[in-house]
Amino acid sequence: MTKIVALYNIKGGVGKTSAAVNLAWSAAQQGSRVLLWDLDPQGAASFLLRIKPRVRGGASKLVRGKSDPAALLKGSDHELLDVLPADFSYRNLDLTLDATKRPTQGLRRVIAPLAGSYDYVFLDCPPAISLVSESIFAAADVLLVPLIPSPLSLRTLEQVRRFVAAEVPKPRPRIVAFFSMADGRKTLHREVMAELSGRDAGALLDAVIPAASDVEKMALRRQALAGFAPRGRAALAYAALWQELAPRL
Repeated sequence: MTKIVALYNIKGGVGKTSAAVNLAWSAAQQGSRVLLWDLDPQGAASFLLRIKPRVRGGASKLVRGKSDPAALLKGSDHELLDVLPADFSYRNLDLTLDATKRPTQGLRRVIAPLAGSYDYVFLDCPPAISLVSESIFAAADVLLVPLIPSPLSLRTLEQVRRFVAAEVPKPRPRIVAFFSMADGRKTLHREVMAELSGRDAGALLDAVIPAASDVEKMALRRQALAGFAPRGRAALAYAALWQELAPRL
């Protein structure tokens, strides 16, 4: 059965796109068939994988079932990893969904005809709480939440949990978090990681993604870390994150 993993956080700049690209690549490296859907109108995941962020007919035709999503897929540098690119029209995706019947099921309807071709679908999600978010929650099996080790990031995790518990009908996605862009030299980062690890171990993965220059270089190399720095700290951390996450799916 296809598993759908949404990289999601209310906050931007927490490493969602880097995680989506590197986890999708890790899954493909292990022989799984993987689809990455870049839902962010900025198109960063599409850019990192050398794909033009454009969808023929835009978000409206795609969500209303007027476009064949299979015809819109693009291959990546890994033969087992395909991409449904971003499109700038995704900036209006809330309005597009709102104009459909059962708007929270819109993303699931797009994924449904593709699911049989893939073992995993990763969603690189825009930061917000919106109708798009509700459609993501309805489609995903797991919300994977990157957290910078700071009090504000922990607050956003609690906001996501409260919203999903109160507003999302069952079956709800499981919420799993991990620390991202962590700097062990910073006292605050160490303290926050220790606090949450002790308080919330069941929903917090052990793998920690470091604040590393290799991650920033992805935008220059336009590759997943495994393509140009496979033995670097960040690449090994993402590989460990996938190894830890996969058995939970």
